[in-house]
Amino acid sequence: MCRVVDLQQAVLARNDEAAHTLRAELAARGTTVVNLLSSPGSGKTALLEHELTLARERAVPVAALTADLATEHDAARLARSGVPVKQVLTDGLCHLEAGMLARHLDGWLPDPTRLLFVENVGNLVCPASYDLGETLRIVLASVTEGEDKPLKYPTAFGLAHLVVVTKTDIAEAVGFDEAAFRANVERVNPGVEVLLTSVRGDQGLGTLLDRALAAAEGAPPHSPVMARQPLHHHHHHDHDHTTVPSRS
Repeated sequence: MCRVVDLQQAVLARNDEAAHTLRAELAARGTTVVNLLSSPGSGKTALLEHELTLARERAVPVAALTADLATEHDAARLARSGVPVKQVLTDGLCHLEAGMLARHLDGWLPDPTRLLFVENVGNLVCPASYDLGETLRIVLASVTEGEDKPLKYPTAFGLAHLVVVTKTDIAEAVGFDEAAFRANVERVNPGVEVLLTSVRGDQGLGTLLDRALAAAEGAPPHSPVMARQPLHHHHHHDHDHTTVPSRS
C-alpha cells in the first residue's frame, strides 16, 4: 500500500510541476484557465453553453475544452455557442492532467483567448487532486444531488474558488435545503461564494462569466484554507479507490 501511495504522490507532484509551467505559459499569452468540476448530470454543460454564448455576444475571446470518458455529445452542445470548442476523450482515465491538457492546447488554442473553460470529467473524486494550471476552480452541484455533497467530497468543495448550485428552478420540487447546503459548504471551505443558477429559470446567468473575467483581470480569487497546503496532501480524503493513472 505504501508503494501505491508513494506512486500517487509522485504522479501528483509531477502534475503540479506541469500545471505550474502551463499556468505561466498561458499567462504570457493572456489566457486564464477556469476549471469546472462536478458529478455527472449536474447541468454544467447547459450552464457553460449559456456562458460561452454570452461571452461571444459580448465579444470576449473565449474557448472551451471538454473532457469525457467517451462520446462527443458535450462538445457538440458547447459548439452551438459559436466559440472554439475541443473534445478530449480520456480513454477511461477519470480526470484530466496538466500535461494532457497542455498537449491538447498545443497548436489548437486560438490567439487571443482571454478565457479557457475546461469542463473536466464528470467526477468529484479524481479531478479534485489535479491542478490544471487554472486560476479559477469552480465546483458545481445541482439541487437534486443532496445538501451533504460538500461533506462527502471535501477535497473538491474545499479547494473551490467558487461553488455553483444548478437547476434552482426545481429546488422547491425536490425539497432542496439551501441553508443546509450553504452550511456544509462553509464547513469545508469557509468564506467561499455560493452562486445559485438556473438556465431554465434564468437565475444567476452571466455571473459565472463575470467572476471568470474578474479573475482574468487580476482580481484575487477566494483563498481556500485547504489550498494553503499542496494538493496531493488531500488526495485520500474522499475515500478515493481509483487506481494510479497508467500514463502521464
